[in-house]
Amino acid sequence: MNQTTEATVGQRPMEAYIGRKKIYPKLAHGFYRKVKWAVLVVTLGIYYLLPWLRWDRGPNLPDQAFLLDFANQRLFFGPIEIWAQELYYITGILILSALGLFLVTAVAGRMWCGYTCPQTVWTDLMILVERFWQGDRNARMRLDNGRWTFEKIWKKAGTHISWLLISVATGGALVFYFRDAPTLLVELFTGEAPAVAYAFLAIFTGTTYLLGGIAREQVCIYMCPWPRIQAAMFDRESLLVTYRDYRGEPRAPHKKGQPWDGRGDCVDCKACVTVCPMGIDIRDGSQLECIQCALCIDACNDIMKRVGRPQGLIAYDTFENVEAPVHLAHPKVKLFRPRIVLYSLMMLLVTGIMAAAWMNRSSTDVTVQQDRNPMFVKLSDGSLRNGFTVKLLNKEHHVRGFQLGIAGLEGAKMTVVGFDDPTSTIKVASDNLRALKVLVTVPVAMRDKLKGAATPFQLIVTCAENGDVTHHDLNFRGPDQ
Repeated sequence: MNQTTEATVGQRPMEAYIGRKKIYPKLAHGFYRKVKWAVLVVTLGIYYLLPWLRWDRGPNLPDQAFLLDFANQRLFFGPIEIWAQELYYITGILILSALGLFLVTAVAGRMWCGYTCPQTVWTDLMILVERFWQGDRNARMRLDNGRWTFEKIWKKAGTHISWLLISVATGGALVFYFRDAPTLLVELFTGEAPAVAYAFLAIFTGTTYLLGGIAREQVCIYMCPWPRIQAAMFDRESLLVTYRDYRGEPRAPHKKGQPWDGRGDCVDCKACVTVCPMGIDIRDGSQLECIQCALCIDACNDIMKRVGRPQGLIAYDTFENVEAPVHLAHPKVKLFRPRIVLYSLMMLLVTGIMAAAWMNRSSTDVTVQQDRNPMFVKLSDGSLRNGFTVKLLNKEHHVRGFQLGIAGLEGAKMTVVGFDDPTSTIKVASDNLRALKVLVTVPVAMRDKLKGAATPFQLIVTCAENGDVTHHDLNFRGPDQ
C-alpha cells in the first residue's frame, strides 16, 4: 500500500502549499493611475528631500530640519524638539496615525494600502523600472519564458542593477535621518562613517530590494497584518472598489454589431485582472489580497469606452448601493455614521490631550535616582544619610542656573557634592543634562521624627532665571522603627 495518503477533491489532490505564480501587471491608463503616479512622486520626493532641509536653531545645535538624534537622545522636527523623556508625544502621534488609518478605511476602504503605503510606492517604482528595461506585460512574459540569450541577460541585469541603485538610495536616505546628512554623505564615500551607518545602509538596501523588487505582493498577502483586520474597519456604507455584477452579468465576449439584450456589460476581457498588481479578479468580490488601488477601474473604463457602454462597471461603491433595489451610478457617502463619528471624536480627544500637554510642557526636567546599595548610611555620630543622583535637564537654548532645596524633612541637611554651599546656583548648559550627587542627612536628634522605614519629603528645584519651581517627591530611608 502506498504510504502517502492524498486528500482529494474529485480527481485533484489538495496541496498544502502552492508555489508563487509570478504576476505581470500591465500598465494601466486613466485617472487613478495618474493619481498613483502623483502620490509616488510626492511621497518619494518628501522622503528623499527631508534630510537635506535646514532649520536654524542657534549655535551649538544641529541645523537639520528633521533629525532623529539618538546619540543625544533628542528628536528634531522643524521647530519642535522632543527629548527622550518626552517620547509619550511620539506615542500620541502613533495613536493619531492609527485612528486616522481607521477613519480612512471606514470611509474608503484600504486607500492607504493602494496609494501611500511604502510597500505599494516602492513596488510601483520597481515595476516602472522593470517595464522600462523589459517592456510591458506581454514582453516581460515572453522574456521570462524564452531562452537565456544576450538580450535577456542584459535586460535582466539592467533591471536588477537599477533595483539595487534604488535600494541603496532608499537605505541611504533613511540613515541620513539619524545624522547630519551632508556630513554623513561625505563620510560614507570616504570610508569615515561609523560602522553602524554602513550596517544599517546594507540592511535597508537589502530589505528594499527584496520586498519591493522580489517579494512584491507576497508582502501584502502574507507579511502584512492589516488585510486580516481591515474588514472590521468598514461597513455597508464604506466606499470600496467594487464590480457591479448587477450591470455586468451575465458576462460574455462581445463582437461589434452584436446586440446587448439579455446580457451584461462585462465582455470578459480580463483587462481588470491583467492590470492588478495582486493578480486577483475583482469580479470575484471583496478579497483579502485587494489593496484597493483602483487600477481595475481605469482598465474597465477604457474597455467600456471602446465597446460603447457606460463607464463605472467597476467603481468605488458601497455594499448598500450594490444590494439595493434601485442602484445609484454615483452613490452618496454617508459621513455621519457611528464608527466615523467615533474615530473622529477619538482623534479630537487625543489631539486635545497632546495639545494641552505641549502647552504645559516644562522647560526643565528633573529625574532623581535614590541610592539602593546601601539604602541609608549610619554615620559615626548616629545621624542617617541618604544618597541621590539628581539629573537636571535644561531644554532651553541658553545656559540656565538652578538652586536645590528640600522640604518636609525637619532638621535635615542637604549637601551637593562639589559645592561648598548647598544654596549655590548650579549652571546647566543649553540643551543639556547635568547629573549631581546629592546627600541628605538627618541628625541623630531628629531621628525620632522619621516615619518608619520611609519618610516622604520633597526636592525643590528653583530656576534662578525666572523663579519657576519644580517639586519632586522622594522618600528618606531609615531603619524600620
